[in-house]
Amino acid sequence: MDELDAAIVEQLQRDARQTNRDLAAAVGIAPSTCLERVRSLRERGVITGYHAEISLPALNRHVQALLHVQIRPLSRPVIEAFKGYLATLPEVLSFFVLAGGDDFLVHVAVPSVDGLHAFLMDKFSQRREIVGFRSSVVYQHSRANVVEPLDI
Repeated sequence: MDELDAAIVEQLQRDARQTNRDLAAAVGIAPSTCLERVRSLRERGVITGYHAEISLPALNRHVQALLHVQIRPLSRPVIEAFKGYLATLPEVLSFFVLAGGDDFLVHVAVPSVDGLHAFLMDKFSQRREIVGFRSSVVYQHSRANVVEPLDI
């Protein structure tokens, strides 16, 4: 990644729907050069996709929570099976496999606090590999809209 690649990536993170011509103008290069640079960024795995930002409340997901989960036995097959299970749950937005006291951090969005309780009781408390979990309700969530490379 050079500075031009970083500028292209930054612009696409701000607006992935802009035309190649607008993107090229924003970073100060010819459209043909820009198209080739974007193609190269995709081929190198820097750009992995384009996504729409969705309002969770508009989808009846008014409550978000982070679930701290411990599983046993702690083995590759159990971890992989649990990851597969989480991927099937529509309430799960993302999850992380961790080192330390918790094995997973699971980000969920549900309609209500009662919905969170039902999710935990129906989807987590009956799983044999889960030996413990805690939930933290999210009051506010924000994230960086632009991720910048650290070593340019």
